[in-house]
Amino acid sequence: MPDISLNHLAVVVDNLNDALGFWCGALGLERAGTTQSITGEGVDVAFLNLGDSRLELIQPTADDSGVARYLARRGPGLHHFCLEVPDLDNMLQALRDSGVELINEVARERDGRRYAFVHPASASGVLLELYERM
Repeated sequence: MPDISLNHLAVVVDNLNDALGFWCGALGLERAGTTQSITGEGVDVAFLNLGDSRLELIQPTADDSGVARYLARRGPGLHHFCLEVPDLDNMLQALRDSGVELINEVARERDGRRYAFVHPASASGVLLELYERM
């Protein structure tokens, strides 16, 4: 069995502060760091600790971002889940060899973390993000 684990679940929200009020206030989850603005993707994100994994709250900040289009079409809710893999390049090659449709053919990098997305058409209708284990 491959060495794969859950890193986080991501929820797209209309308003990050309102969402934090529920997840941190009502449920009592703790924040894992501060809110990050990811200008290149047109989003603000906040991570919350959730056992051995995390919950990512995503608010679009640009009307033309993919997340904004997703929110406009589907409304707030589950956006994607993220799995950690030991070797992202090998995983992407294995997926390509299996005919899996990838959004990112090669890994991208942000904040020292390598990642790539698998298209929902190949992942049972779910957007899947892959992180390389650090």
